[in-house]
Amino acid sequence: MAKALWFEPTLTTTFAAMAEHYDTTILPTRSRKPRDKGKVEGAVLIVERWILARLRNRSFFSLAALNIAIAELLEDLNNRPMRHIGKSRRELFEEIERAALKPLPATPFEYAEWKAAKVHPDYHVEVDKTFYSVPHRLIGCTLQVRLTHRVVEISSPDS
Repeated sequence: MAKALWFEPTLTTTFAAMAEHYDTTILPTRSRKPRDKGKVEGAVLIVERWILARLRNRSFFSLAALNIAIAELLEDLNNRPMRHIGKSRRELFEEIERAALKPLPATPFEYAEWKAAKVHPDYHVEVDKTFYSVPHRLIGCTLQVRLTHRVVEISSPDS
């Protein structure tokens, strides 16, 4: 989140772009406020108790071995019937949520960062210690710069 405001939380540009790419909604909450996100915090507590507690006395010599152990315990947790509901998490997922899922986009999300850069008198902007030239008419303007691992895109104020 860009700002954790109670009534008007905002998202970072990168997080908002990811939500748009995957056609999903983000419901931001304040950081370090577990009451704002009770269901999620409850699920985290269950995972801590069921999975992490069972693994605490075991030693793993590779990430792959740890992931296999976690997957086995997660499978057990998801297939175990819940006391108050009488159904497992897997059954609830199949009955309620699976039908609402959409396929993922054909292309994966490309991580990007946005920065503001002011055009210097020599009609260049500095982005991560590298200079890029822009049209001279933009001298003094502040431009939006989008950085990915492959591309630097500079947007002028009139575009």
